[in-house]
Amino acid sequence: MSDSSIDPFASEEITPAISAEWEAKRRATAALRALTELLVSTAPPAAALHALADGLEHTARALSSLPRVLGRSAFAEAGGHGNFRQLAHELNPISGMSNPIAPPLQVWIDGELAHGRATLGWAYEGPPGSVHGGFVSALFDQFMGIAQAIGGQPGMTGTLAVRYHRPTPLHTELTLLGKLLRTEGRKTIVHAEMRSGGLLTAECEALFVRPLGGMPLRPPA
Repeated sequence: MSDSSIDPFASEEITPAISAEWEAKRRATAALRALTELLVSTAPPAAALHALADGLEHTARALSSLPRVLGRSAFAEAGGHGNFRQLAHELNPISGMSNPIAPPLQVWIDGELAHGRATLGWAYEGPPGSVHGGFVSALFDQFMGIAQAIGGQPGMTGTLAVRYHRPTPLHTELTLLGKLLRTEGRKTIVHAEMRSGGLLTAECEALFVRPLGGMPLRPPA
């Protein structure tokens, strides 16, 4: 399957892993997410937790002895891991299918609208039974960062104004809907809403600014 054959943001169906490497990483990531959920929602005996930590520390030491690829730019430059959009789909901290800290958030664009969905568990709890407001903001930032592509000039987040209408529940599918409001020179303004069971929990207006010279694909020196 060629790097150019999949656009991870073109369909509401989650695109399959493009290689055995990412398929295995997705499996390991799913296991880590499940473990995280259990660690914050169970109360095992201390001895069981120490035994678990021993095994995890052993695994971490084994992985640390392997060559590392530091950042999506390095993965792209190494070749064989996918294009930059596919790497973002795997490694992004909010929507990455192969990043264990991501819920993950699934995003797709259909015509002039952007859509998203995510379900967050106990690891993301803020107010009792509700998603931490910082993660609500992070979901909007990632979602609207993809939605701005509707305007044709992707940029960096300038401002993010979130209005919280009611608590956003855990363990419930959240849906997001975004639209382009306008473009002004290098600026793109996007609006988005987050709902749970049809109820509006939060909305956001974001300003993105396209840097002079375009978006960088590697960290600044």
